[in-house]
Amino acid sequence: MSPAPAELLAVKASGLVKRYGDVLAVDRLDLEIPTGQFFGLLGPNGSGKTSTIHMLATLIRPSGGSASVYGHDVVRDAVRTRASIGLVFQESALDRTLSVAENLRFAGLLYNLPARIIEQRCAELLELFGLADKRNRPVGSLSGGMRRALDIVRGVIHHPKILFLDEPTIGLDLPNRRKIWRFIENLRAHTGMTVLLTTHYLEEADACDRVAFIKGGKLVKSGSPAEMVAGLGRYIVEIESSDAKALAQRLEPTLGACLLDGDVANFRYADEDVVRLAGLHSEPGAHIRAVRWREPNLNDVFLWVAEGKA
Repeated sequence: MSPAPAELLAVKASGLVKRYGDVLAVDRLDLEIPTGQFFGLLGPNGSGKTSTIHMLATLIRPSGGSASVYGHDVVRDAVRTRASIGLVFQESALDRTLSVAENLRFAGLLYNLPARIIEQRCAELLELFGLADKRNRPVGSLSGGMRRALDIVRGVIHHPKILFLDEPTIGLDLPNRRKIWRFIENLRAHTGMTVLLTTHYLEEADACDRVAFIKGGKLVKSGSPAEMVAGLGRYIVEIESSDAKALAQRLEPTLGACLLDGDVANFRYADEDVVRLAGLHSEPGAHIRAVRWREPNLNDVFLWVAEGKA
């Protein structure tokens, strides 16, 4: 893939490195995100996702390499970089002792927004999330879903060019997660804002234009969600056995790499004639209790990448 023109890139990272003492959290990461793209950065815990976002957001300094956001170097031009970005962290950035309106007013002032603009955007955004009648209540009195919605509002009140979402819906129930994603989708449609997402809810990443999996701080696989799923295989075959490990060793020469999950051996299967696998039941000593097959999804890609088998 030829590199995108520099003027079209929201994010560009080249050989990005982050060390914490002897721990190498991000290992020579190369990343390009075009303007307006919805990009998912995925990987297991400790893979370097949050460290990458924190470097791009100028919260921590890279140990090596370079990175820029909308052409602004994250080290040499940190102030302009910060003006371009919105942030929603895993942990809330809200002051629970202040009211909803006071939190948003403080956030707007940090970006030098005029009081009139802060009030206008505060009213619009709170109305969208059904929080208008809560504007004078202390944040600590709100439900978890309301506080998370307010974190999103705080992150976009200055109309950033790019929004970093680090596990934005973690711990929320499905209705609140859907409400937040409807808001993000509408915001992107109206503003063309770039979004960089990390999440463990892989169904949320299905909506991304492109995703990249990192492991041990290295980018190991990237592409559109549809491409990633298609590359995994036509089917995931789940074979339940009383001795899944022995079964895996026996079948790997024929079916390829196996992913073990308790008493289930999982295989990627490309053959359209998957039904013939039902014959495995009759093999002597197979100890097979069930054979199931289904189409793969992004969760499967995540699991196989995490195990280094994708």
